[in-house]
Amino acid sequence: MRLAGDNDAPIGGIRKKCRVENPRATRDSSPIMLKLLFIGDIVGAPGREIVIDALPELRESLDVDFVVANAENAAGGAGITSTIAKMLLDSGIDAITLGDHVWDQKGWDAEIASLERVCRPANLPSTCPGREYVILEQKGFRLAVTTMLGRHFMGMKAECPFLGANRVLDELARDGKADGVFVEIHAEATSEKQAMGWYLDGRAIAVLGTHTHVPTADAIVLPKGTAFMCDVGMTGPYASVLGREVKPVLGRFLDGMPRKFDVAEGDVRLSAALVTFDPVTKRATGCELITVRR
Repeated sequence: MRLAGDNDAPIGGIRKKCRVENPRATRDSSPIMLKLLFIGDIVGAPGREIVIDALPELRESLDVDFVVANAENAAGGAGITSTIAKMLLDSGIDAITLGDHVWDQKGWDAEIASLERVCRPANLPSTCPGREYVILEQKGFRLAVTTMLGRHFMGMKAECPFLGANRVLDELARDGKADGVFVEIHAEATSEKQAMGWYLDGRAIAVLGTHTHVPTADAIVLPKGTAFMCDVGMTGPYASVLGREVKPVLGRFLDGMPRKFDVAEGDVRLSAALVTFDPVTKRATGCELITVRR
């Protein structure tokens, strides 16, 4: 990995076969600030492999305190298994979030409850197995992690994400379980994601989007101190159509006939958002896209 800046200087001890694209990512070294790295949708074996290969040294070089990843596509591009979840957690991920592909793998519904650092979307029906949030602690700061599913152009049965966010944040505040909250909005519509960012501005440390697999150029800290980005992007093969082989997807668009969409293999990247925040004010001070290429 390399930090692609004006002089393309290497950072830390990150492995030379990958490079990080963000010239500002290591400049904030304030000892009072904390950093959250949120990795976008991990897709198949290529996504898992770049995370396992790059994350340990990336975490150290960027001085990251919390690492969260959406891994709902980690098993063959659809769903996750307990074996894969444990593998990703062992690589240095602190918590795993999931989205609308949460139940795609057979047997996962019986496994999810046993994994304390994995949470399903919180606005699914309460009868669904799994946790609505995970609480992580670093340097005395307790960060709650939760996901809300959008409802526009999404097929799953889910509670209103805005009311769901209210419910979870109110519970965390009432019970004193966390010092701050990170909310993932897993949704198709950019309008719904942006609305969630504004809705939770000042109440969440970060509201970061996933699901579309395409990173957006709108990373910002909103007026009341919430970091926001419509979509963090995909961690997987970018020589693809949303992580799948190009040819069968094109064929489906051209003639409408069903085809198997295998996970692609080329141009593998890790895509993430890096959020810097003040643990005292609970306000974000920075939000930026991080891209790691092989």
